[in-house]
Amino acid sequence: MQTDDFHVFDTTLRDGAQREGITYSVADKLAVARLLDQVGVGFVEGGWPGALPKDTEFFARAADGELQLRNSVLVAFGATRKAGVKVHDDPQVRALLDSRAPVVTLVAKSDVWHVERALRTTLDENLAMVRDTVAFLRGEGRRVFVDCEHFFDGFTHDRDYGIRVLDAAAEAGADVGVMCDTNGGMLPMGLHDVVSEVRRRAGIRLGIHTQDDTGCAVANTLAAVDAGATHVQGTANGYGERAGNANLFSVIGGLVTKMGLDVLPDGCLAEMVRVSHAVAEIANLGQDTHAPYVGASAFAHKAGLHASAIKVSPELYNHLDPSVVGNDQRILVTEMAGRASVELKSRELGVDVAGRPEVVGRVVETIKDREAGGWSYEAADASFELLLRDELDTAPDGSRPPMPFHVESYRVIVDRRDDGEMVTEATVRLTAAGQRVISTEEGNGPVNALDRALRKALERSFPQLAKMELTDYKVRIMPGRHGTDAVTRVLIETSDRSQEWTTVGVHGNVIEASWLALHDAVRYGLLGSTPSL
Repeated sequence: MQTDDFHVFDTTLRDGAQREGITYSVADKLAVARLLDQVGVGFVEGGWPGALPKDTEFFARAADGELQLRNSVLVAFGATRKAGVKVHDDPQVRALLDSRAPVVTLVAKSDVWHVERALRTTLDENLAMVRDTVAFLRGEGRRVFVDCEHFFDGFTHDRDYGIRVLDAAAEAGADVGVMCDTNGGMLPMGLHDVVSEVRRRAGIRLGIHTQDDTGCAVANTLAAVDAGATHVQGTANGYGERAGNANLFSVIGGLVTKMGLDVLPDGCLAEMVRVSHAVAEIANLGQDTHAPYVGASAFAHKAGLHASAIKVSPELYNHLDPSVVGNDQRILVTEMAGRASVELKSRELGVDVAGRPEVVGRVVETIKDREAGGWSYEAADASFELLLRDELDTAPDGSRPPMPFHVESYRVIVDRRDDGEMVTEATVRLTAAGQRVISTEEGNGPVNALDRALRKALERSFPQLAKMELTDYKVRIMPGRHGTDAVTRVLIETSDRSQEWTTVGVHGNVIEASWLALHDAVRYGLLGSTPSL
């Protein structure tokens, strides 16, 4: 199915922008619209021109050529004419035309309580507002969708009035009447019943717009489609006010992979993960790692029992092939891991130990012992890979080949001066390429100073370290075995401009925990390196 048969309608830039903490610039909005076009949605609702200056500018820049869409059609959002005002005299309606968007979504009241108490007008005047505005925009060559606000709540107050609004929109030339669960209070069973009845009674194509206040927005959307709706609305990553909107990526995943509806252009489904993460970056929000279909953990397996089955056949514990939506299967190595988990994870990292059962056994036992002491390799693939390589390189007598460098000692001094200035100094003593090096550096804290001192000491032998930088630092205090004791777990993310990796360190002293993670970060960055002579 494509645009004419089934509508996938995105409102990230309008309804999604109402989420607390999101503020898009015009440049952001243009970037998000391009991403949505790449994932293949049929319609992108860009905002409310005339009501918000930023949205007015967005539509102007889009119309002037800054937004070239291949799969999507740009939509402007607005309201019906005001009560008692002629439609051609309503400046808000005129702004919709001025936006030059080929499609307009009009919000209309469909609940008698809202008509009488919020609009403070008559039920007949509200119907006239819908007819007049739709007909006017259609006469100006615009395609019109009508969002029936509070439709489901209104249906409980008056089972006929919402259908009268839909019929008024249809008579005036609207393409779609969208039933909105504006307060997000519906459950799938009741919503399915309402949509089924409305489909029998209303003479217009039906759409669905759901909020997630009961945690059922995606389920409600799919239930509406099952009942006959052929237009779905949602937002990237479920952004929206309060609990958010239906997550459009979850909706699309369900429609395509579970309901067999081909609602995206060829090749676009596999773009969902990339687009989801890119939109999160623009919104300056952390990606939900456990989001269905697109989250980093959506196909991550932790239990050894799962891994054993996946080793035989991946589909035994995956509801679909992750690559279909652009994701990857991941094996998490934890104290719950068995031999199969270690083998699968090693293959994933390119250090296959499947033919070395003695290595697998040692790794499994090491992980279990370390996790009992607070270590975790779930989010530290680089440290786990180093552990694998160390065990692979261990000779029968227990000896291992020399490391690229050997640290003799480190020292950190924190000096608080009378004026309140804090100065941190770190000194690292090590041997690399047969030379003993002593390096002292200052930093804005102990970890920064140690990082700088360690890399400076090694850069003569390993000049590629100049490209490395610590990009994130996370600390968690873990409860100890003796109640009041505690250990510190440190995760460090490092980048060398071509890749990123994460390492872990655990100790009762936060400096030592940080040092262990830093040490692993540098070792990982030097994999395959030969000291320069």
